[in-house]
Amino acid sequence: MRILLDESVPSPLRLLLPEHECISVQQRGWKGSKNGDLLRLAAAEFDLFLTSDQGILYQQNLASVRIAILQISTNDVGRIRTAAAALQSAVAATKPNQFQELVIP
Repeated sequence: MRILLDESVPSPLRLLLPEHECISVQQRGWKGSKNGDLLRLAAAEFDLFLTSDQGILYQQNLASVRIAILQISTNDVGRIRTAAAALQSAVAATKPNQFQELVIP
């Protein structure tokens, strides 16, 4: 699966998903893109958009976006590492064009 990591997601997170191709917004050259534009760009090249932006569900019309979105509840690397299995399961359960939220304690 091709995964785009939002600017809000720490890049070491990609190491927790070694079976997937993870590319950051910064690596792709899309840093500073507005979420609506970013989601449209991502939909053309990626299967999943991974973000910790807690407002994305309310700020964007996700019905018109053609990419799966996984919103994680924190960008704290330590907490994400502790919940690596839950993150991997959430990514594996991703369905096209679906929004899902993963709460990380």
